[in-house]
Amino acid sequence: MSVPSTSISRVFTPSSVTERNLVRVNEDDLLRYHGDLATAGTVDPGSGILDFAVNVRAPGPPEWLAAALRDEIPGLGSYPPQEVIDSARDAVAEHHGVGPGCVLLLAGAAEGFSLIAGLDARHPVVVHPGFTEPEAALRAAGARVERMVLDVPFTLAGRRPPEAADLVVIGNPTNPTGVLHPPAEIRGWCRPGRTTVVDEAFMDLTDESRSLAAEVTRHPGLVVLRSLTKTFSLAGLRCGYLLAAPELVHQLAARRPHWPLGTLQAVAIRTALREGAGFLAAETRTVARQRMEMIGALRGAGFTVHAHSQAPYLLVSPPVDDPEETRVALARRGIAVRRCDTFPGLDHTYWRLAVRGAPEVATLVGAVTGHTPNNVKERERQ
Repeated sequence: MSVPSTSISRVFTPSSVTERNLVRVNEDDLLRYHGDLATAGTVDPGSGILDFAVNVRAPGPPEWLAAALRDEIPGLGSYPPQEVIDSARDAVAEHHGVGPGCVLLLAGAAEGFSLIAGLDARHPVVVHPGFTEPEAALRAAGARVERMVLDVPFTLAGRRPPEAADLVVIGNPTNPTGVLHPPAEIRGWCRPGRTTVVDEAFMDLTDESRSLAAEVTRHPGLVVLRSLTKTFSLAGLRCGYLLAAPELVHQLAARRPHWPLGTLQAVAIRTALREGAGFLAAETRTVARQRMEMIGALRGAGFTVHAHSQAPYLLVSPPVDDPEETRVALARRGIAVRRCDTFPGLDHTYWRLAVRGAPEVATLVGAVTGHTPNNVKERERQ
Protein backbone atom coordinates (compact mmCIF):
# COMPACT_ATOMS: atom_id res chain seq x y z
CA MET A 1 0.00 0.00 0.00
CA SER A 2 1.18 3.52 -0.72
CA VAL A 3 -1.00 5.52 1.66
CA PRO A 4 1.30 7.51 3.97
CA SER A 5 0.78 7.47 7.71
CA THR A 6 -0.78 10.40 9.53
CA SER A 7 0.55 12.73 12.18
CA ILE A 8 -0.99 15.32 14.47
CA SER A 9 -0.78 17.97 11.73
CA ARG A 10 -1.04 15.90 8.56
CA VAL A 11 -4.09 13.72 8.29
CA PHE A 12 -6.57 12.29 5.84
CA THR A 13 -10.24 13.04 5.84
CA PRO A 14 -12.44 10.06 4.91
CA SER A 15 -13.17 11.43 1.44
CA SER A 16 -9.56 12.28 0.71
CA VAL A 17 -8.40 8.78 1.63
CA THR A 18 -10.36 7.47 -1.33
CA GLU A 19 -8.82 10.09 -3.61
CA ARG A 20 -5.33 9.70 -2.07
CA ASN A 21 -5.03 13.46 -1.74
CA LEU A 22 -3.29 14.90 1.31
CA VAL A 23 -5.46 17.29 3.31
CA ARG A 24 -4.17 19.51 6.09
CA VAL A 25 -6.42 20.21 9.04
CA ASN A 26 -5.81 22.14 12.23
CA GLU A 27 -5.71 20.70 15.73
CA ASP A 28 -9.26 21.81 16.51
CA ASP A 29 -10.48 19.57 13.69
CA LEU A 30 -8.61 16.63 15.22
CA LEU A 31 -10.24 17.27 18.60
CA ARG A 32 -13.65 17.03 16.91
CA TYR A 33 -12.84 13.73 15.20
CA HIS A 34 -15.24 10.94 16.18
CA GLY A 35 -15.16 7.19 15.71
CA ASP A 36 -18.17 7.23 13.39
CA LEU A 37 -15.93 8.84 10.75
CA ALA A 38 -13.73 5.76 10.58
CA THR A 39 -15.35 4.33 7.45
CA ALA A 40 -17.19 7.39 6.12
CA GLY A 41 -16.65 7.75 2.39
CA THR A 42 -14.81 4.43 2.08
CA VAL A 43 -17.54 1.77 2.01
CA ASP A 44 -21.19 1.51 1.05
CA PRO A 45 -23.14 1.97 4.32
CA GLY A 46 -25.64 -0.61 3.13
CA SER A 47 -22.97 -3.26 2.74
CA GLY A 48 -22.51 -3.67 6.49
CA ILE A 49 -19.59 -2.48 8.61
CA LEU A 50 -17.72 -4.46 11.24
CA ASP A 51 -17.40 -1.61 13.69
CA PHE A 52 -14.62 -1.56 16.27
CA ALA A 53 -14.40 2.25 16.09
CA VAL A 54 -17.62 3.25 17.87
CA ASN A 55 -18.29 2.03 21.39
CA VAL A 56 -22.07 1.71 21.00
CA ARG A 57 -22.90 -1.80 22.15
CA ALA A 58 -25.59 -2.76 19.60
CA PRO A 59 -27.29 -1.47 16.42
CA GLY A 60 -30.32 -0.37 18.44
CA PRO A 61 -31.75 -0.24 21.96
CA PRO A 62 -33.09 -3.32 23.76
CA GLU A 63 -36.67 -4.17 22.83
CA TRP A 64 -38.20 -3.16 26.17
CA LEU A 65 -36.68 0.31 25.77
CA ALA A 66 -37.61 0.57 22.09
CA ALA A 67 -41.21 -0.36 22.98
CA ALA A 68 -41.40 2.45 25.54
CA LEU A 69 -40.22 4.91 22.89
CA ARG A 70 -42.72 3.64 20.31
CA ASP A 71 -45.55 4.15 22.79
CA GLU A 72 -44.76 7.88 22.89
CA ILE A 73 -44.82 8.48 19.14
CA PRO A 74 -48.58 9.25 18.89
CA GLY A 75 -48.14 12.12 21.34
CA LEU A 76 -45.21 13.83 19.64
CA GLY A 77 -47.48 16.56 18.33
CA SER A 78 -47.31 18.11 21.80
CA TYR A 79 -44.41 19.89 23.44
CA PRO A 80 -42.50 17.79 25.99
CA PRO A 81 -44.79 17.51 29.04
CA GLN A 82 -43.20 18.86 32.20
CA GLU A 83 -44.28 15.78 34.12
CA VAL A 84 -42.27 13.59 31.72
CA ILE A 85 -39.18 15.76 32.17
CA ASP A 86 -39.65 15.73 35.95
CA SER A 87 -40.09 11.95 36.04
CA ALA A 88 -36.85 11.48 34.10
CA ARG A 89 -35.01 13.79 36.48
CA ASP A 90 -36.49 11.92 39.46
CA ALA A 91 -35.36 8.61 37.97
CA VAL A 92 -31.79 9.89 37.72
CA ALA A 93 -31.89 11.25 41.27
CA GLU A 94 -33.20 7.96 42.66
CA HIS A 95 -30.64 5.95 40.70
CA HIS A 96 -27.72 7.86 42.21
CA GLY A 97 -29.14 8.68 45.64
CA VAL A 98 -29.17 12.47 45.24
CA GLY A 99 -31.91 15.09 45.23
CA PRO A 100 -33.66 16.09 41.99
CA GLY A 101 -32.09 19.53 42.26
CA CYS A 102 -28.69 17.92 41.65
CA VAL A 103 -29.74 16.63 38.20
CA LEU A 104 -29.54 18.33 34.83
CA LEU A 105 -30.83 16.27 31.90
CA LEU A 106 -28.73 16.62 28.76
CA ALA A 107 -28.98 15.94 25.05
CA GLY A 108 -26.02 13.57 25.39
CA ALA A 109 -23.16 14.08 27.81
CA ALA A 110 -21.34 16.14 25.16
CA GLU A 111 -23.86 18.94 25.69
CA GLY A 112 -22.64 19.16 29.26
CA PHE A 113 -19.14 20.04 28.11
CA SER A 114 -20.48 22.97 26.11
CA LEU A 115 -22.38 24.22 29.15
CA ILE A 116 -19.32 23.81 31.37
CA ALA A 117 -17.21 25.74 28.85
CA GLY A 118 -19.52 28.68 29.52
CA LEU A 119 -18.31 28.91 33.11
CA ASP A 120 -15.42 31.06 31.84
CA ALA A 121 -12.63 29.26 33.65
CA ARG A 122 -9.35 31.18 33.74
CA HIS A 123 -7.05 28.15 34.00
CA PRO A 124 -8.72 24.98 32.66
CA VAL A 125 -6.80 21.70 32.67
CA VAL A 126 -7.80 18.58 30.74
CA VAL A 127 -6.27 15.19 31.52
CA HIS A 128 -5.07 13.30 28.44
CA PRO A 129 -5.13 10.95 26.65
CA GLY A 130 -8.86 11.41 27.00
CA PHE A 131 -12.11 12.26 25.30
CA THR A 132 -11.33 15.38 23.28
CA GLU A 133 -14.77 17.03 23.26
CA PRO A 134 -14.19 18.86 26.60
CA GLU A 135 -11.03 20.53 25.30
CA ALA A 136 -12.68 21.33 21.97
CA ALA A 137 -15.61 22.98 23.75
CA LEU A 138 -13.32 24.99 26.01
CA ARG A 139 -11.19 26.17 23.10
CA ALA A 140 -14.29 27.12 21.13
CA ALA A 141 -15.29 29.29 24.09
CA GLY A 142 -11.93 31.07 23.92
CA ALA A 143 -10.16 29.30 26.79
CA ARG A 144 -6.46 28.48 26.79
CA VAL A 145 -6.37 24.84 27.86
CA GLU A 146 -3.46 23.25 29.69
CA ARG A 147 -2.99 19.54 29.10
CA MET A 148 -2.00 17.09 31.80
CA VAL A 149 -0.71 14.16 29.72
CA LEU A 150 -0.33 10.78 31.42
CA ASP A 151 2.36 8.32 30.40
CA VAL A 152 1.96 4.57 29.83
CA PRO A 153 0.20 2.80 31.57
CA PHE A 154 -1.91 5.98 31.77
CA THR A 155 -2.62 5.87 35.51
CA LEU A 156 -2.59 8.96 37.72
CA ALA A 157 0.08 7.51 40.04
CA GLY A 158 -0.28 10.46 42.40
CA ARG A 159 -0.17 13.15 39.72
CA ARG A 160 -2.27 16.21 40.44
CA PRO A 161 -3.37 19.18 38.36
CA PRO A 162 -1.67 22.53 39.00
CA GLU A 163 -2.94 24.24 42.12
CA ALA A 164 -3.93 27.26 40.02
CA ALA A 165 -6.32 25.20 37.88
CA ASP A 166 -9.88 26.40 38.45
CA LEU A 167 -11.42 23.79 36.12
CA VAL A 168 -10.17 20.20 35.73
CA VAL A 169 -11.65 17.57 33.41
CA ILE A 170 -10.92 13.85 33.59
CA GLY A 171 -12.60 10.74 32.24
CA ASN A 172 -13.23 7.78 34.53
CA PRO A 173 -12.90 5.26 33.05
CA THR A 174 -10.77 7.17 30.61
CA ASN A 175 -11.46 7.06 26.89
CA PRO A 176 -9.47 5.67 25.01
CA THR A 177 -7.29 3.87 27.58
CA GLY A 178 -10.05 2.25 29.63
CA VAL A 179 -8.17 2.97 32.87
CA LEU A 180 -10.44 3.29 35.90
CA HIS A 181 -8.83 5.74 38.32
CA PRO A 182 -9.26 5.42 42.10
CA PRO A 183 -12.03 7.82 43.14
CA ALA A 184 -9.99 8.94 46.14
CA GLU A 185 -7.35 10.45 43.86
CA ILE A 186 -9.91 12.47 41.91
CA ARG A 187 -11.80 13.39 45.06
CA GLY A 188 -8.58 14.88 46.38
CA TRP A 189 -8.57 17.38 43.52
CA CYS A 190 -11.77 19.05 44.75
CA ARG A 191 -11.23 22.36 46.51
CA PRO A 192 -13.05 25.68 46.92
CA GLY A 193 -12.87 27.75 43.76
CA ARG A 194 -12.29 24.78 41.46
CA THR A 195 -14.76 22.90 39.26
CA THR A 196 -13.76 19.23 38.98
CA VAL A 197 -15.51 17.53 36.06
CA VAL A 198 -15.55 13.72 35.88
CA ASP A 199 -16.75 12.16 32.65
CA GLU A 200 -18.28 8.84 33.71
CA ALA A 201 -19.83 8.01 30.33
CA PHE A 202 -18.75 4.35 30.59
CA MET A 203 -18.99 3.85 34.35
CA ASP A 204 -22.26 1.91 34.08
CA LEU A 205 -20.39 -0.96 32.38
CA THR A 206 -17.45 -0.98 34.79
CA ASP A 207 -17.81 -0.61 38.56
CA GLU A 208 -20.45 1.74 39.96
CA SER A 209 -18.78 1.61 43.36
CA ARG A 210 -16.01 3.74 41.82
CA SER A 211 -18.44 6.49 40.80
CA LEU A 212 -18.40 9.93 42.40
CA ALA A 213 -22.00 10.64 41.37
CA ALA A 214 -23.42 10.39 44.89
CA GLU A 215 -20.80 12.80 46.27
CA VAL A 216 -21.74 15.96 44.37
CA THR A 217 -23.44 17.52 47.41
CA ARG A 218 -20.31 17.00 49.54
CA HIS A 219 -18.07 18.81 47.05
CA PRO A 220 -19.79 21.95 45.64
CA GLY A 221 -17.49 22.13 42.60
CA LEU A 222 -17.78 18.47 41.61
CA VAL A 223 -19.59 17.71 38.34
CA VAL A 224 -20.24 14.16 37.14
CA LEU A 225 -21.39 13.55 33.56
CA ARG A 226 -23.15 10.36 32.49
CA SER A 227 -24.31 9.04 29.13
CA LEU A 228 -26.89 6.44 28.10
CA THR A 229 -26.04 6.50 24.42
CA LYS A 230 -23.36 3.79 24.34
CA THR A 231 -24.64 1.16 26.76
CA PHE A 232 -28.29 1.41 25.74
CA SER A 233 -27.48 1.99 22.05
CA LEU A 234 -29.16 5.40 21.86
CA ALA A 235 -26.45 7.42 20.12
CA GLY A 236 -28.96 8.72 17.59
CA LEU A 237 -31.27 10.02 20.32
CA ARG A 238 -28.64 11.83 22.47
CA CYS A 239 -29.42 11.04 26.10
CA GLY A 240 -27.34 11.98 29.12
CA TYR A 241 -27.26 14.00 32.30
CA LEU A 242 -24.97 15.68 34.77
CA LEU A 243 -24.94 15.71 38.54
CA ALA A 244 -23.73 18.65 40.61
CA ALA A 245 -24.69 20.78 43.58
CA PRO A 246 -28.07 22.53 42.99
CA GLU A 247 -26.46 25.97 42.76
CA LEU A 248 -24.14 24.83 39.98
CA VAL A 249 -26.96 22.98 38.19
CA HIS A 250 -29.00 26.18 38.23
CA GLN A 251 -26.06 28.17 36.88
CA LEU A 252 -25.53 25.74 34.00
CA ALA A 253 -29.25 25.39 33.21
CA ALA A 254 -29.65 29.16 32.90
CA ARG A 255 -27.67 29.08 29.65
CA ARG A 256 -30.09 26.73 27.87
CA PRO A 257 -33.09 27.42 25.60
CA HIS A 258 -36.64 26.26 26.30
CA TRP A 259 -37.28 22.53 25.78
CA PRO A 260 -33.62 21.47 25.52
CA LEU A 261 -34.75 17.83 25.54
CA GLY A 262 -37.56 16.18 23.63
CA THR A 263 -40.15 13.76 24.96
CA LEU A 264 -38.40 10.67 23.60
CA GLN A 265 -35.11 11.62 25.24
CA ALA A 266 -36.76 12.07 28.62
CA VAL A 267 -38.71 8.82 28.30
CA ALA A 268 -35.53 6.98 27.31
CA ILE A 269 -33.67 8.27 30.38
CA ARG A 270 -36.55 7.44 32.72
CA THR A 271 -37.13 3.98 31.29
CA ALA A 272 -33.46 3.01 31.11
CA LEU A 273 -32.78 3.89 34.72
CA ARG A 274 -36.00 2.52 36.20
CA GLU A 275 -36.23 -0.69 34.19
CA GLY A 276 -32.67 -1.36 33.08
CA ALA A 277 -30.99 -2.85 36.16
CA GLY A 278 -31.12 -6.42 34.89
CA PHE A 279 -30.00 -5.38 31.43
CA LEU A 280 -27.06 -3.42 32.84
CA ALA A 281 -25.94 -6.30 35.04
CA ALA A 282 -26.02 -8.72 32.11
CA GLU A 283 -24.21 -6.31 29.78
CA THR A 284 -21.51 -5.68 32.38
CA ARG A 285 -20.86 -9.41 32.69
CA THR A 286 -20.83 -9.82 28.91
CA VAL A 287 -18.38 -6.96 28.42
CA ALA A 288 -16.03 -8.32 31.09
CA ARG A 289 -16.03 -11.78 29.49
CA GLN A 290 -15.63 -10.50 25.93
CA ARG A 291 -12.87 -8.11 26.99
CA MET A 292 -10.86 -10.90 28.63
CA GLU A 293 -11.27 -13.17 25.59
CA MET A 294 -10.45 -10.33 23.21
CA ILE A 295 -7.26 -9.43 25.07
CA GLY A 296 -6.12 -13.04 24.83
CA ALA A 297 -6.90 -13.26 21.12
CA LEU A 298 -5.17 -9.98 20.30
CA ARG A 299 -2.06 -10.71 22.33
CA GLY A 300 -1.90 -14.16 20.80
CA ALA A 301 -1.84 -12.53 17.37
CA GLY A 302 0.96 -10.12 18.27
CA PHE A 303 -1.05 -7.04 19.24
CA THR A 304 0.16 -4.96 22.18
CA VAL A 305 -2.56 -4.08 24.71
CA HIS A 306 -1.34 -0.94 26.42
CA ALA A 307 -3.44 -0.39 29.53
CA HIS A 308 -5.46 -2.31 32.08
CA SER A 309 -8.82 -1.45 30.58
CA GLN A 310 -11.98 -1.90 32.62
CA ALA A 311 -14.12 -0.30 29.93
CA PRO A 312 -15.85 -1.67 26.80
CA TYR A 313 -12.82 -0.79 24.64
CA LEU A 314 -9.09 -1.48 24.45
CA LEU A 315 -6.09 0.64 23.52
CA VAL A 316 -3.80 -1.44 21.31
CA SER A 317 -0.98 -1.33 18.80
CA PRO A 318 -1.32 -3.73 15.85
CA PRO A 319 1.56 -5.99 14.72
CA VAL A 320 2.13 -4.13 11.44
CA ASP A 321 4.80 -1.77 10.11
CA ASP A 322 2.33 1.00 9.21
CA PRO A 323 -0.80 1.02 11.39
CA GLU A 324 -2.34 3.95 9.52
CA GLU A 325 -1.94 2.30 6.14
CA THR A 326 -3.52 -0.83 7.60
CA ARG A 327 -6.37 1.13 9.19
CA VAL A 328 -7.25 2.74 5.86
CA ALA A 329 -7.10 -0.63 4.10
CA LEU A 330 -9.39 -2.14 6.74
CA ALA A 331 -11.86 0.71 6.28
CA ARG A 332 -12.07 -0.02 2.57
CA ARG A 333 -12.92 -3.62 3.46
CA GLY A 334 -15.67 -2.48 5.83
CA ILE A 335 -13.77 -2.95 9.10
CA ALA A 336 -13.62 0.19 11.23
CA VAL A 337 -11.00 0.78 13.92
CA ARG A 338 -10.55 4.04 15.82
CA ARG A 339 -7.40 6.00 14.97
CA CYS A 340 -5.74 7.51 18.02
CA ASP A 341 -3.47 10.26 16.68
CA THR A 342 -6.39 12.59 17.43
CA PHE A 343 -5.94 11.97 21.17
CA PRO A 344 -3.25 14.20 22.76
CA GLY A 345 -0.45 12.00 24.05
CA LEU A 346 -0.99 9.26 21.46
CA ASP A 347 -0.05 8.82 17.80
CA HIS A 348 -0.99 6.78 14.74
CA THR A 349 0.63 3.61 16.12
CA TYR A 350 -2.30 3.19 18.52
CA TRP A 351 -5.82 2.00 17.78
CA ARG A 352 -8.85 1.96 20.05
CA LEU A 353 -10.99 -1.14 19.61
CA ALA A 354 -14.51 -1.55 20.94
CA VAL A 355 -14.97 -4.81 22.81
CA ARG A 356 -16.72 -7.28 20.53
CA GLY A 357 -17.50 -11.00 20.44
CA ALA A 358 -15.12 -13.77 19.38
CA PRO A 359 -16.31 -14.05 15.74
CA GLU A 360 -15.86 -10.32 15.14
CA VAL A 361 -12.43 -10.36 16.78
CA ALA A 362 -11.44 -13.32 14.63
CA THR A 363 -12.38 -11.39 11.50
CA LEU A 364 -10.32 -8.39 12.58
CA VAL A 365 -7.29 -10.48 13.51
CA GLY A 366 -7.49 -12.39 10.26
CA ALA A 367 -7.70 -9.19 8.24
CA VAL A 368 -4.70 -7.66 10.02
CA THR A 369 -2.40 -10.67 10.29
CA GLY A 370 -3.70 -13.06 7.66
CA HIS A 371 -4.57 -15.77 10.17
CA THR A 372 -7.09 -16.49 12.91
CA PRO A 373 -5.79 -17.11 16.45
CA ASN A 374 -6.28 -20.65 17.74
CA ASN A 375 -8.33 -19.70 20.80
CA VAL A 376 -10.79 -17.79 18.59
CA LYS A 377 -11.04 -20.72 16.17
CA GLU A 378 -11.84 -23.03 19.06
CA ARG A 379 -14.67 -20.79 20.28
CA GLU A 380 -16.12 -20.55 16.77
CA ARG A 381 -16.36 -24.36 16.59
CA GLN A 382 -18.23 -24.59 19.89
